[in-house]
Amino acid sequence: MQSITWTGRIISRALWNGINNYSSCESNAGLQKKREPNILSVVSGFPKELSKSKVKKGQFGDDAWFSAKVKSADVLGVADGVGGWRQYGIDPGEFSSNLMRTCERLVNSGRFIRSQPSSLLARSYNELLENKQSILGSSTACLLVLNRDNRTLYTANIGDSGFVIVRHGQVIHRSEEQQHYFNTPYQLSLPPPDHSRSVLSDSPESANTTNLIVEDGDVILLATDGVFDNVPDQMLVGELARAQGVRDPAKLQLVANSIALMARKIAFDENFISPFSQSAKSYGISVTGGKPDDITVLLATVML
Repeated sequence: MQSITWTGRIISRALWNGINNYSSCESNAGLQKKREPNILSVVSGFPKELSKSKVKKGQFGDDAWFSAKVKSADVLGVADGVGGWRQYGIDPGEFSSNLMRTCERLVNSGRFIRSQPSSLLARSYNELLENKQSILGSSTACLLVLNRDNRTLYTANIGDSGFVIVRHGQVIHRSEEQQHYFNTPYQLSLPPPDHSRSVLSDSPESANTTNLIVEDGDVILLATDGVFDNVPDQMLVGELARAQGVRDPAKLQLVANSIALMARKIAFDENFISPFSQSAKSYGISVTGGKPDDITVLLATVML
């Protein structure tokens, strides 16, 4: 009986996420009537500790996300707060959420360059640095910008969040992880003054950047490592192929929910051979099962 209750809570949370994001999806679909390049996007996810987490807009535990649509571009972003700060009494979700909210504000005010998501990330980070009441912590981050004028997707990724683009059931591009060493990704940091020399802190300019021209029906997954550490590529691509050419936000939401639920299930499976456990083995570390973590899925399809 207990397991049934747990499953019910998981599904209810996924459905709530979908309903919460549905209005923006519906608006995206309406713009398609103008025959402009556009993306339809939805979000789903779970905090690692469901029973202790409060529902917050733009957050799943220490993960944060945003989606923004302006006249010339669609912008998506995720950030994953580094959980180690909790032992110092610092909420890891504060830094990641403030980083994404600042990015969203800059996009909505037009203060960004459509071909340079790395500069958007740097500007957001520098604003937090200059804040007199700095938000402390560290975070990975990944930003995607679709420039509607030239149908080009520009990306910037620092750390082990990332993205996958699938076309006709095949991966045409996947971001690369940036790791200092096992399970220690590149990260943007705002440490307390007395920790400044002992905390990893990478420059936003060190983010990997790419650009590629998109086609009608392309599927874009932007996610935190709670997805990539748990779901094997073959399973992930199989789910993403179901979203090929989808223009109905409700159907796209079902796929996003399915990916988030899959990642959540594997994360707590002690016997599953996950990408995280395979990576650990390559470093000579004996780890089995999935990796319990916050999970964020931003799923989009291109409509041209």
